[in-house]
Amino acid sequence: MPVYVYKGLETGNYYEFEQRFDDEPLKAHPETGEPLKRVIQAPAILFKGSGWHSTDYRKSSGSSEKKEDSKKSED
Repeated sequence: MPVYVYKGLETGNYYEFEQRFDDEPLKAHPETGEPLKRVIQAPAILFKGSGWHSTDYRKSSGSSEKKEDSKKSED
């Protein structure tokens, strides 16, 4: 279940609530009744390194290495 962040309009405190995708955004804190506003945040995805897709998900084929070796020997 996704976690949504809300900011209290009176105190400025941030709160996290688990809600379903199809639930309506909260208007007030369930316990205190403080008015809330949903805060948009960046997703927690981080891709590191150069060429992560081609180096991590593609099987290496010996043919590309052979082509590079033959080019070096011709020079």
